[in-house]
Amino acid sequence: MVVLKGIPSIISPDLLHVLAKMGHGDEIGHGIPALLEAILKLLPLDKYVNSPAILMELVQSDKDQGLETPVWTEYQKLIDEAEHKKIKMAQMERFAYYERAKKAYAVVATGETALYGNLILKKGVIAGQQ
Repeated sequence: MVVLKGIPSIISPDLLHVLAKMGHGDEIGHGIPALLEAILKLLPLDKYVNSPAILMELVQSDKDQGLETPVWTEYQKLIDEAEHKKIKMAQMERFAYYERAKKAYAVVATGETALYGNLILKKGVIAGQQ
């Protein structure tokens, strides 16, 4: 339990420590909208890349079946609200995504059950800081 003012209770001390240690350009993988909302209160997204948020692209069979990913809409809403502007979320082929996630600074295991609910975020900087 975090006992600091202003830190969302869903952010564990270990996760808070990881977020603080991340540098510009480091990536974190996670799921679940509630955690995303809490993380975005603390973690600035990278403004110097085409997309600081990366999703796993649907495999062809799921595309062919017309599988919907409503969690992506929720992610988009939360990210846009946190950044106060529209942020492009990129999609990456499944196995390339797995390789990218292996290289992330941190991976947060959340128990997210939504199909294609994984998300990689790239940390940015806060203007005026070096």
